[in-house]
Amino acid sequence: MRVKNIAIIGGGTAGWLAANHLAVELRAETDITITVIESPEIGIIGVGEGTVPHIKKSLLKFGIPEAELLATCDTTFKKGIKFVDWMAPSASNPENSYYHPFSSAYPGGADVTSWYLKNSASMEFADVTEAPSLAEAMKSPKRISSAPYEGVVNYAYHFNAVKFGQLLAKNAKEKLGVLHKPATIVNAQLNEHGEVDYLITKEGEQLQYDFFVDCSGFHSLIMGKLFNIPFVDKSSQLLTDTALAVQIPTEANSQIPPYTLAKAHSAGWMWDIPLTNRRGVGFVYSSAHMTEDVAVEHLSRHLQLNTDQFSPRKIPMRMGYREKFWCKNVVALGLAQGFVEPLEATSIFVTDFSAELFARNFSVEKESMSVAADYCNKAVAYTWERVIDFVQLHYCISDRQDSAFWRATTQEVKRSDILQERLDMWAVNSPKKLDIFSRFDLFDVENFLFVLYGMKYKTRAKNMTVYEEDYFRQEIEKVNMYRKKLSGELLDHRLWLDKFATAYQQTSGK
Repeated sequence: MRVKNIAIIGGGTAGWLAANHLAVELRAETDITITVIESPEIGIIGVGEGTVPHIKKSLLKFGIPEAELLATCDTTFKKGIKFVDWMAPSASNPENSYYHPFSSAYPGGADVTSWYLKNSASMEFADVTEAPSLAEAMKSPKRISSAPYEGVVNYAYHFNAVKFGQLLAKNAKEKLGVLHKPATIVNAQLNEHGEVDYLITKEGEQLQYDFFVDCSGFHSLIMGKLFNIPFVDKSSQLLTDTALAVQIPTEANSQIPPYTLAKAHSAGWMWDIPLTNRRGVGFVYSSAHMTEDVAVEHLSRHLQLNTDQFSPRKIPMRMGYREKFWCKNVVALGLAQGFVEPLEATSIFVTDFSAELFARNFSVEKESMSVAADYCNKAVAYTWERVIDFVQLHYCISDRQDSAFWRATTQEVKRSDILQERLDMWAVNSPKKLDIFSRFDLFDVENFLFVLYGMKYKTRAKNMTVYEEDYFRQEIEKVNMYRKKLSGELLDHRLWLDKFATAYQQTSGK
């Protein structure tokens, strides 16, 4: 039987990412229609406002101009993440911070980790790239003349998640022929084969399709409630279970940091994401180690506002993922598939990856889907496990012991066998590219290098030849020279965005 009608249940970032990926992959199948069914009554979580560079590849594939993204979504550039207070204070690092940049950890293509390990008392690992000092100087990653989706320094974005969903929707509908139906789905009916036959709306209307993409958020309407696919709970590895989110307007002339701030506290961490007109701030914590009232007090101090001056939205967080993300004629994406706290911009990253994997493996013939479903389920489950490992890494190698939360997350919380094996291995030898042997590890060896050595992980230093020492030193000196050169050439982040906005208005007439 041939699939001709595909329904995506839910809009938002997940639903419209799925729509764009599917529409691009199925462009040659002219008899297939894709419909996004979006409830006018149900809002979206809308706090996934940070991305990783992979999103640029998807936006290019969809045919969305970077200028439109920058102009319509309150977008700013993100060179990486600045981590503060994830370690105990020390004399060598009084600010107690480190960067996880998007630039390469291999200057000139060389693995200089051995050089860093020998000189770790006098340098930060992120100094192997130019990005951190340029981020601290509030420099844009692009020149005025930079081509779309290209920069002098690698980058991703911060954006308004609601407006980003609207941009994806506009592109899917106007350029890729995706249909849009406003309706609230409350249930679905199975056929004799155990597949979904039709959806049932709040008004009792029956909507029949051949294939369904469940983007219904935490409700997980089909995959969770109807199919009852087990949820793999990961709360034993990650203790944070609640977030308080708030949006704070900013002044038109205020500086815009070109990075996400991730600042740890006694029971978790805070994100601070700068957009062109506001900050998105979230306070992530373990409810077993901090009450909501105390969390609000901490958040108020960070915002420098009295508690009566803001009203945070409380978001319960259930860490884990569905055992299957593809079952019969249904695929689950976004929050309906799984969730891990937003450290390292995990939400949109995993959704984008899963949507692309599904779209590329989708078969228009139902009879041939089962092989693809089995393969994709294994791949996505592996991806979730490794993403959870990477997030947990930030906690478990910390030397903080100043609260019950940090003692528990460093000493008591279980680790996966693979994470523990890697940490044991990396205590003896520094990470190598071959250590990350699967393409379904979304975070590669360079990501691990920046976090491990940003947090001063202890690895046995390797002896180097005189030639190696001289070669590595020259590569680091080249980085320092390039950094100084760019510092004088690149515009301030806010100034670049302001100049872009002026030029866009003049050329587009908007």
